[in-house]
Amino acid sequence: MTLPLEGRRAIVCGSTQGIGRACAERLAADGSHVTLLARSPEALAEVRDALPVPAKQRHAWIAGDFNSWEDTARSVSEFLEDRGEVDILVNNTGGPPPGTALDANPADYLDAMKPHLALSQAIVQAVVPGMKKTKHGRIINVISTSVLMPIRGLGVSNAVRGAMGNWSRTLADELAADGITVNNVLPGFTETGRLKAIFERKAQKAGTTPEKIRQQIVNAIPARRIGQPEELAALVAFLASDMAGYINGVSIPVDGGRLAAL
Repeated sequence: MTLPLEGRRAIVCGSTQGIGRACAERLAADGSHVTLLARSPEALAEVRDALPVPAKQRHAWIAGDFNSWEDTARSVSEFLEDRGEVDILVNNTGGPPPGTALDANPADYLDAMKPHLALSQAIVQAVVPGMKKTKHGRIINVISTSVLMPIRGLGVSNAVRGAMGNWSRTLADELAADGITVNNVLPGFTETGRLKAIFERKAQKAGTTPEKIRQQIVNAIPARRIGQPEELAALVAFLASDMAGYINGVSIPVDGGRLAAL
């Protein structure tokens, strides 16, 4: 099933791998002009050239280090000045390193805010004026189920993701009258490089294997499997469509029922 996104213009952050790439591919397959945003120009060019073009879209990319949020936001603003407004923004950033909240240095929290809350805020400020002109916009934040329930061993991530959740709900209220929706997609355990690293770290700490850690996780998920990035991307595409115009300010878990079972 494809969604009616022909001619829409999207920016997808963190779009050279994992969930971000899956979102870019799905939006392109549904007809959007997609602009990729990530760090590596080489990876960006490779992904852009591989994106679907069913409606002869024009895809593009912007290179930026998410930790240097001011420079990256400036690059986005310059792109918009040259190419015009966008209809869809997908905020997506890899999580901070794992570890307990107590053991984290206070600076770790401040550093984690830069590529998440600070960058997302700056990019929103860049795209919203154009969305207000057209009275149409979709801002979709890919965060984590930790917005609703903290995940053990991800102390800094839990704090930052929670801040992102409340920030986006506040924006949803502020922007709704302008035809702009702001929603959150909350991935559960999803097949990505970050998840693999988490399994490996847990295994090392527990003196076991990543495969055994993985099976323990799977056993705790009602669906009895790890999610796929494409399943997250399908929800992002729906929230980006006109059909989701009355859905605003919500956080939707995509986790195989894990939160419901807690």
